[in-house]
Amino acid sequence: MIILQAQQVARFFGAETLFSGVNLEVQDQGRVGLVGVNGSGKSTLLKIIAGIDPPDEGQVVKNKGLTIGYLAQNSGLDSHNTIIAEMTAVFAALQAMERQLRQLELDLAQHPTDQELLNQYDQLQNRFKLENGYGYEAEIKTVLQGFQFPAETYQKPISSLSGGERSRLALAKILLQRPNLLILDEPTNHLDIETLNWLENYLQSYRGALLIVSHDQYFLDHVTKEIFALEHHSLTHYHGNYSAYLQQRAQNFQTATKAYDQQQAEIKKLETFVEKNITRASTTKRAQARRKQLEKMVRLDKPVDSNQSLHFHFDLTKETGKEVLFVRDLAIGYEDRVMSSPINFAVIKHQRVAIIGPNGVGKSTLVKTLLQQIPALAGSFKFGANVQIGYYDQDQRQLDPQLTVLETIWQEHPLLPEQEIRTVLGSFLFSGDDVQKVVHQLSGGEKARLLLTKLAMEKRNVLLMDEPTNHLDIQSKEVLEQALANFAGTLIFVSHDRYLINSLADRIVDLTPTGSQVYEGNYDFYLEKRQPEIAAVTTTTEISDNQAQFIADKAQQREVRKLERAVSNAEALMNERHQQAEALQQQMAQPAIQADFVKLGDLQKELDQIQAAETAAENDWLLATEALEQGPATN
Repeated sequence: MIILQAQQVARFFGAETLFSGVNLEVQDQGRVGLVGVNGSGKSTLLKIIAGIDPPDEGQVVKNKGLTIGYLAQNSGLDSHNTIIAEMTAVFAALQAMERQLRQLELDLAQHPTDQELLNQYDQLQNRFKLENGYGYEAEIKTVLQGFQFPAETYQKPISSLSGGERSRLALAKILLQRPNLLILDEPTNHLDIETLNWLENYLQSYRGALLIVSHDQYFLDHVTKEIFALEHHSLTHYHGNYSAYLQQRAQNFQTATKAYDQQQAEIKKLETFVEKNITRASTTKRAQARRKQLEKMVRLDKPVDSNQSLHFHFDLTKETGKEVLFVRDLAIGYEDRVMSSPINFAVIKHQRVAIIGPNGVGKSTLVKTLLQQIPALAGSFKFGANVQIGYYDQDQRQLDPQLTVLETIWQEHPLLPEQEIRTVLGSFLFSGDDVQKVVHQLSGGEKARLLLTKLAMEKRNVLLMDEPTNHLDIQSKEVLEQALANFAGTLIFVSHDRYLINSLADRIVDLTPTGSQVYEGNYDFYLEKRQPEIAAVTTTTEISDNQAQFIADKAQQREVRKLERAVSNAEALMNERHQQAEALQQQMAQPAIQADFVKLGDLQKELDQIQAAETAAENDWLLATEALEQGPATN
């Protein structure tokens, strides 16, 4: 059932069109993602759909009685209440009902046979139970704990909290309100990985509909089931999650490009015929017919791939040694507080190492310690030979706010011609008068692109990056991901962007207050290894059919990966033993060995053991292959 429709909606700014002809619908329990480049109008469209701003054209039609919860980007809770008082206020109606029940109980104590009182109490109690009157306090605690507010923080005044904490509380409050349609604009801002995982699980079992704008591709993949893309002033609908959208968009672009190229070839053919034959008496009528055909033809616009607008790569001028970094028993923090200890990990050449952990554990502090911007409290670290570090600072303090974009690059490369610098800046979307903008006038996304420009031009062989995807839109993130994937050096990066971690990392360093844990794989591998631990500490109030299916699917995927690894390992062992057996047989065939019966006997024993191991590996391979073909067992 459709609960909301945007019909032919438009927004104009003077003579400029932000978007027009927008049609969007949300189904009951729909899971809708809205994506587009920065400035395309996503937040503006959400405000129109939420009823905050009217459209310039078109209308938004809602079901009668539809309740909408809207959370603006970076909006924080503004209240003089304590945390627990503000969250409890959401359930004021239930609290009033509870007081009414207590009063009825007192009345019944005095008049136990009053049928009217008994009926009133029974009806109110059933309603109280249906609306979760006996469970709302537990629900508040579950949500607050999910957003990293433990019981000892409940009495804190909200006015004393940081901006990030108030943003998390605003999201917690709107979840507790449980509207029929939840509209969230960048809800993953200010959330660490642990909280993101909790929020995903919560939203997967949410009973209402979701409409979400997010730059977090991993989040969109796990929460949404359809995508609306705001591109080129119009809205296009795609079925499936974000990854499915990327595939469909690429296919659509190829189809549109092929159609455009075919039409251009047809146009050229017709124009050539007209040009050659219009003046000939014998062919002029046919040429005139072709010209009319050209005039009536509906010309296709040349397809534009928004991903191609930003394009860059990271080069290096010098190779490092094999060993890039050793960290041993490192303690990080400040004089009055140790944030994490002991930290142990190593980085070798060409690795992509992701550093993750909860907010406040010291991920950025670790980076600054490695850069010797702040001293280590204990332990040691050492970089290898020929290491040249290129640093990306999430706080963007490497930029002088008084310089222009052009001056920022030119002062570090004074011998380069201005046109060459402008060309480089153009590949990072700084063109024309943009290069004369002063840094303090730039948006967060523009500053991020300028930092990436600086980093790309340094040509360092080790990139040390602190939250490189902050401030970037999804398309820019994709280009950055590709540039880092193609980087020939070593990458060490702090990130809460699970999509980036999953795509790039081959080693994860998980920081906690009590030290570090290293996982040899990407983010999915990390989750798989952490799953037993997560299951042991996770408390849920209710699991829907959808969430249960999601959990079952994840378990099945893990089992498939386990079987695939078993097949691969057994196959590798078979090949290794086979090669060893062949090498031994060649050795045994040598005349000198043939004449030495003792040596020949020893080699035969070794050959028998290797061939037995090869047979065992082959049996393991057959069993694993058969199990994989049959599919993992499901309960």
